[in-house]
Amino acid sequence: MGRSIATKVSQAGLSVLLKEINPERAEVVRKMLDEALQHQVERWTLTGAEKRAILSRITFTASYDGIDACQLAIETIHEDFQDKKNLLSELDQLLAPHVPIVVNTSTLSITELASGLKYPERVLGMHFLYPVPTTRVVEVVRGQVTSNEAFEVARHFARVLGKVPIEVFESPGFVTTRIVLALVNEAMYVVMEGVASAAEVDLAMKLGYDFRMGPLEWADRVGLHKILNWLQHLFEETGDPKFRPCPLLRKLVRAGHTGARAGKGFFSYDENRNRTDRLPDDVPQLA
Repeated sequence: MGRSIATKVSQAGLSVLLKEINPERAEVVRKMLDEALQHQVERWTLTGAEKRAILSRITFTASYDGIDACQLAIETIHEDFQDKKNLLSELDQLLAPHVPIVVNTSTLSITELASGLKYPERVLGMHFLYPVPTTRVVEVVRGQVTSNEAFEVARHFARVLGKVPIEVFESPGFVTTRIVLALVNEAMYVVMEGVASAAEVDLAMKLGYDFRMGPLEWADRVGLHKILNWLQHLFEETGDPKFRPCPLLRKLVRAGHTGARAGKGFFSYDENRNRTDRLPDDVPQLA
């Protein structure tokens, strides 16, 4: 997610300071981003010149040198409350008081993360949806004390990226995660109960509701371990049984079948994360 956001910001013509935990990790991330962009060049979705321009606007570092020039900070570490809170505390001390601090989260409380900071009013959430480069929407989430000034800066930033900002008031799962997880979880129950196969479930939703991707393939591409963590968090926060993680999801994660990155989830994938399983034989091929 961090690499995708950095790429999108650079594509918009903005400079990016991408901080990692150590120099070795910063170099690994630089190489991974270079390879991802090169893959786009090879697929003719990006030119070599565009790739070089994107990389030229991103500074990979393991220190906070230069952070005083930043006009907006976005954290994109893993979905762990305490780790995010510790990082926000660091940023709160380093950044000028007027600089908004954006939390990239799907489920955590913005208000709770901002509590105890010197300037909690500048903290807000921005929930970028997968895949970041092509998904048009971003949820801009107000915490209980988020200022209008910080919110407007974030909303303008979203528009600069070509995104449509959706104003959201803090609630577990916000809008998109809350709705899609209930859908995905129910799709998993349908498969577990033998009502239909995973392929048939996804095909029904794609053809019946014009989904670009079926809910189970979407879950595979996000990562089933992430889906499980999000569902568990929402279940604990709300107590609503619709968020109780499907037992089949738990079985797949325990088996290491966590989705496209692992090569297997509800479907199978090659090293480039392309589907290798077949659609049902009776599906007519569209011209």
